[in-house]
Amino acid sequence: MNHPCRRAILEEMGFQLWRLRPREGETQPVREAAPESLGTPPPPVAALPAPVGAVQPVVAGPEVSRLGWEELARVVQDCRACELCRHRNQAVLGVGDQQADWLFVGEGPGAEEDARGEPFVGQAGKLLDAMLDAIGLRRGENVYIANAVKCRPEGNRTPHADEMAACRPFLMRQIELLQPRLIVLLGKAAVYSVLGEDKSLASMRQKRHVLGNIPVLVTYHPAYLLRNLPEKAKAWEDLCLARREMQKLQAG
Repeated sequence: MNHPCRRAILEEMGFQLWRLRPREGETQPVREAAPESLGTPPPPVAALPAPVGAVQPVVAGPEVSRLGWEELARVVQDCRACELCRHRNQAVLGVGDQQADWLFVGEGPGAEEDARGEPFVGQAGKLLDAMLDAIGLRRGENVYIANAVKCRPEGNRTPHADEMAACRPFLMRQIELLQPRLIVLLGKAAVYSVLGEDKSLASMRQKRHVLGNIPVLVTYHPAYLLRNLPEKAKAWEDLCLARREMQKLQAG
């Protein structure tokens, strides 16, 4: 954190609060305010059912688990598996290094992402870039960024459980193709989509989870941090944990 460029970026984005703090002993953790319940967690990938009452996705040729990057991008653009397709300008698959060690998963595209076809390009995206820079990372360089859903939820609401279920095969295929060393989940929707957990982020952060044999860590979504500035200190702790985890993976 002594690098002057990183410090300037953090200060510009309001990261003055980002300092490692001693643990709070036995005090209760602060729970993230969620706009709505995500409902019953989804079953494992292999048993994931089609969303009830949804239009079936347009998948021509091989099933999703066999698609390469180009085919996957085409299928996602043609997908009609849930109501989100009715309000999008375009689907947003993801962006970054397709051989990256780091995978960051967010919630879903916002208005700017829907217009430009790239995740995290608004204010939350600027904050995410600052977060990456703070631990020596850069968008597109050994980093891939994806979302739980590929189409913009109307009004930027939280994706519904059936919408995340419809998109989950695409996200799982991205993970299979990437084979990242570490996954960082940004927010409750990402946790629900990847791990099938409908718990508070406070109860899941600062712990090592796994998806198959891939370590998974949890932190707050940048959009949430923009609304809740004091939580940036906790997000910094989570990023430090992620950096330590990656260092152990690389050393091993």
